[in-house]
Amino acid sequence: MLAILVMAGATAACSPKDSGAPATTPVATQVGERIYNGNCVPCHQQSGAGIPGVYPSLAGSPVVQGDPRELALWVIKGQRPVSMPVGRYSTQMLQFGWMKPADAAALFSYLRSSFGNSAPPVDAATVAKALGQ
Repeated sequence: MLAILVMAGATAACSPKDSGAPATTPVATQVGERIYNGNCVPCHQQSGAGIPGVYPSLAGSPVVQGDPRELALWVIKGQRPVSMPVGRYSTQMLQFGWMKPADAAALFSYLRSSFGNSAPPVDAATVAKALGQ
């Protein structure tokens, strides 16, 4: 039996047999895509290409495809990853501190498997640990 939970405007899937493995289900992909479309598209664009010199592309991004803990700290707490050059973009990344680890994991998994990226999915436990939760 699959239960759908609604939180912070997004849905997340839970299963009684949930092993804590990374979310790669169609529901998790839909959650990540929905969060992206509702929060990230204005800057990073529907294609993930960003706006040159203003907002970075997510396609082939070393931050997106790199250490998911650094990605979590950047997106949720605004802590710049070491792999991101300082001063390359004139804008500041918004912080998404409202995002729960399960929502962030769904978003990051979506980013890491979209726009030509092929990094492995991220699980909520990895995000929570990175955030000290």
